[in-house]
This record gives sequence, C-alpha cells and structure tokens, in this order.
Amino acid sequence: MYYYPNHWYPNPYYHQVHAPMNSYYREPAYWNYPNSSYPSEMSEYRLSLKDYGPQPFVININEATLQNNTFRTALWTGTHLQLTLMSINPGEDIGLEMHPDVDQFLRVEEGQGIVQMGKSKDQLPFMRNVYDDSAIFIPAGTWHNVTNTGKSPLKLYSIYAPPNHPFGTVHETKADAEAAEKSHGHNGGETVIDGKTPDEWVKHTEFLVKEGLEDVQRGINAVHILQEFILMGVLVGKGYTPEKAYETVEEWERTGESKLLQQSKKLGGQSV
Repeated sequence: MYYYPNHWYPNPYYHQVHAPMNSYYREPAYWNYPNSSYPSEMSEYRLSLKDYGPQPFVININEATLQNNTFRTALWTGTHLQLTLMSINPGEDIGLEMHPDVDQFLRVEEGQGIVQMGKSKDQLPFMRNVYDDSAIFIPAGTWHNVTNTGKSPLKLYSIYAPPNHPFGTVHETKADAEAAEKSHGHNGGETVIDGKTPDEWVKHTEFLVKEGLEDVQRGINAVHILQEFILMGVLVGKGYTPEKAYETVEEWERTGESKLLQQSKKLGGQSV
C-alpha cells in the first residue's frame, strides 16, 4: 500500500472518539402545552410556572429561573422542603429576615448582588458579592438579606427546608410579598408552619379526626383513643401523611410492638 503525502485516510475509530456532540433532546420539563401535562421537547412553548409539589417532578431549573419575572413563585412544595423562583429588580432586595427553624439555600442564575448575614438584625458581619452560579447557604436562625447591585434583574431560586410559604405561593412584586407576610402572621395575624396555615393543618388531619370519631362510636375507651391519636399527630409532625401515621400506630398495636397500646385497648369502656 502506498501512502501519499497530505492525503486523508479514514480512521476506523473516528466516529467513536469524535462523535458529534449536538444534542437534539432537551431536558424533560412540564411545558405549557395545550391540553397536556406531559413533557415536551418543543422549545417554543414556555414553561408553566406553578407549584407542582408534592408529586414527582423534573424541570430545567436554569430555564425556569431565567423565565420567572415574579418576585416569588413556588415551583415545588413538599413535606420537608420547598423550592421558589425569585426575580429581584435592580436596587431592590429580598428584605431582611430570619427563619428560626428553616435552613435555606439560594443559587444565583443571572445577575449580581450582595448577600449579608449575621446573628442579629443590627449586625450582619458576613458579606459577600454574588453573581451567576453563586450558591448561598443560610443556617436556621440567621438574619440575612440579598440586594441586587446590578442593572438587570437578579434571577435566583431558593430552597427552604422545611417549607416556608404556603403551597402555590405567587408574589408578583415585593410589595405583594410583604402584604402576604403581614396577613400570614410574620407581623401579626395568621401563622404559617411548615408551609401550612392553621386551617390547612386542620384540613390535612381530617382523616385522623374521622377515624377517631369512629373509634368513639365503637366504644373504645378514651385512654386508648388519646394515646393512639396523639401518637399519630406526632408522626404527622415528623412528616408522615395522616394515612401512613394511622397505619403505623395501628401496626404497633396489632403486632405488640407497643404493649402499652395493647394494654390500654383492653381497658374496655373506661374513660379518663
């Protein structure tokens, strides 16, 4: 075989090593496609920004964050954490705040700003410049604020653990957010705990109330009922669904894992 100078010879491994890198598949996301909730690869449709929690969910978080133009929109609210999208206008800030029982994570996708943190609202010695791809970690009980120092909106997303806002929260502007906080007890009024108002917690536990009333009608003694349903309430507070909490406590009694529950049930119709 003769080799000619400057002549190209095929490399049998070329297509394995130098395979084309163009990607025609976009990360799956929930798109605002008419009459459909299925993922789509059609980039001309904008993401539908709403609260998809607590169902399983996948989204291109960078695209969602850049698309969002509201001060705050909840994208996913679960039992143990919540993700919100934020857009802070030039010269605007999130607002000095502190979450006693909530750890918070922020990631900047676009823009620039300053984050300040400290143990006292009057002393914020921790100060850092933030910009694209900056990750901010805020421990529970820490006063903090983020200010947009750039000339374009500061686009970021925030993860709260546990949730800090009610399911489906949308604050178009900072003024809307401040008004909502006043009405939900941050400055007097209704309280929000783990993302639910008191009435939402009442509705969340209606299943247990129904089961408890049925136990009363069956003549089960009050000591046993109180033991069971206080335990179920504790488990709900730990993140169990009411149905799972009920099933778990009933299993403790049925299997003998809790001998005290078995003993109290044998008390018959005695009351407290």
